[in-house]
Amino acid sequence: MKDLLRAAVSAPRLRVADVAYNTAEIEKRIKEAQEAGVTLLAFPELAVTGYTCKDLFLSDLLLDRAEKALCLLASAVPDTMLVAVGAPLLIGNRLYNCAVMLSGGRIVGAVPKTFLMAHGEGNERRWFSSGTDLDQTLCTLGCFTFPIGTDLLFRAADGTTVGIELCEDLFSPLPPSTLLCMAGAEVILNLAATSASVGKHNFLRDLVTGQSARTICSYLLVSAGEDESTSDAVYSGQGLIAHSGKLVAENNRHIDGNYLLYTDLDLGTIRYDRRYNKTFAESASHYGVGERVEIVELSASLATSDGSMIKVGRLPFIPEGKAARTERCMQIYEMQAAALARRLSVTGGKLVIGISGGLDSTLALLAAIRAMERLSLPRTNIIAITMPCFGTSDETLKNSLELMKNLGVTARQIPIRDAVLQHFKDIGQAADDYSVTYENSQARERTQVLMDVANKENAIVLGTGDLSEMALGWCTYNGDHMSMYGINAGIPKTLVRWIVDSIASENVLPEASAVLLRILDTPISPELLPPDAVGKISQKTEDIVGPYALHDFFLYYAVRYEYRPSKIFLLAQKAFADIFDGATIKKWLSVFWRRFFTQQFKRNCTPDGLKIGSVGLSPRADWQMPADASSAEWLREIEEIEV
Repeated sequence: MKDLLRAAVSAPRLRVADVAYNTAEIEKRIKEAQEAGVTLLAFPELAVTGYTCKDLFLSDLLLDRAEKALCLLASAVPDTMLVAVGAPLLIGNRLYNCAVMLSGGRIVGAVPKTFLMAHGEGNERRWFSSGTDLDQTLCTLGCFTFPIGTDLLFRAADGTTVGIELCEDLFSPLPPSTLLCMAGAEVILNLAATSASVGKHNFLRDLVTGQSARTICSYLLVSAGEDESTSDAVYSGQGLIAHSGKLVAENNRHIDGNYLLYTDLDLGTIRYDRRYNKTFAESASHYGVGERVEIVELSASLATSDGSMIKVGRLPFIPEGKAARTERCMQIYEMQAAALARRLSVTGGKLVIGISGGLDSTLALLAAIRAMERLSLPRTNIIAITMPCFGTSDETLKNSLELMKNLGVTARQIPIRDAVLQHFKDIGQAADDYSVTYENSQARERTQVLMDVANKENAIVLGTGDLSEMALGWCTYNGDHMSMYGINAGIPKTLVRWIVDSIASENVLPEASAVLLRILDTPISPELLPPDAVGKISQKTEDIVGPYALHDFFLYYAVRYEYRPSKIFLLAQKAFADIFDGATIKKWLSVFWRRFFTQQFKRNCTPDGLKIGSVGLSPRADWQMPADASSAEWLREIEEIEV
């Protein structure tokens, strides 16, 4: 894929001022990285000489050896790699602390440090000049002549664009990386030498992840390591790789060295977020940053990774780990309750809800309970109605009645069998014709009951449908598709289950915990076809429309980043490798895209509903698409996928 990149940072073994030794160690790491498939690699600040040389930086011998070392290292870098190595460069009578860029057997550019450390244990201004003092744009080193400046960007043949800053630059109020990213840098390399102190490790981690979030980039920082001089401080060797605000790789030790840390980066997420986030482009225009940079074009591509190191979770809507998952679920529960309470505060404080014994209606009811608590209103203001018909199983009916009773709401049981049979008679529908009309007539009858009771009780109808159902159009138009407020509209099916599980396991409503656990074990079903011979659910949604785990995965990447089907397929293969084979993933991916396009007409007229996360389908605030748009190109690409 053209937007997957394997990038690395390395803090090699070092001897202060021993250039030959350091060069050999750097070369070892370059070869190791190349063998691992790395195409972008960064070494620490002044790695060629060591950061702690102090007055030795002014030595003609040291500078001469460093110059020769850079030429030697350049010859070790193939054109499929871009390597940043820290070294001092003497230009005229001024010395600069630089990141020297190597690719294709040559030096392709150098970026001098802008903000020099002049406090604490560092006094870089004693030896170095700021890059802002540079009065030339070209530098000659050995047989190489290359651009030099603080405004360079390095762009590979595939479009991958890399910017550079050095250590203290990141600590400035307006880091150079901010401007470089607005000018097009997708990846920032920071060649650093940060001393270790109590609390600094976490501070630097927060700084790097925050900058990668703010500038929507991948940010790689590597610090000089434990082999630096400890005359005044010890150096951390910290290695950090962040991607759009998330830390994706980090070395394990607080004081470290002699390591190569690498991972795969998905630049597609960065490119989409920058297209979507108009503020990003407007900032670049406002500050005129495009006029301040020079692009160094590289001859080869950097994005050659197969993405095998990218961590792809099966459930992108759900955090890993029980503690994080429970915290997220309880936060969503409170969001639902707060939103509903606000709506009820202006509609009279009463609601009507249909209870099926399934997860969606259960979650909506639980949120309604909490909303009433927030408003100090009685639970009896919730009129919960279960409406058994042809497909209702004994188990789900029992769960519905017990849930309503235990929660103390106003419970009603209104069988709709006779009403539906009368409707069949009116329209000429055979009672044993299990067609879509058979199913939808029941869904619309239930909605009619809810709406009419709401009118009678001066209440609103609370919708129970979830985000996954709206994505697939797995709802009856003007049936369960319609309500007066969609409390679950922003919650995918896989997350609904975990919210209910969290409420039960946290004993939020102890009077209902037992029945909640039984509901969690109930198969997902619309219960519109008759039960089987022993009264069990016969119509299981996932047998018909496909596994919700896959569909929620597809939904996340289709809407959050608008990935093309082939890339979603690649990621799904990684995530579900031991569960679904390629043919199965391809089959349901085709179903997803076909339904996602054809069911837009239902989404275009959905009621108000609460947005929960970064993926939403509201036609007002989130997803806008013509209902008659063609899915042909998406389906053609799926057909071309080889399994």
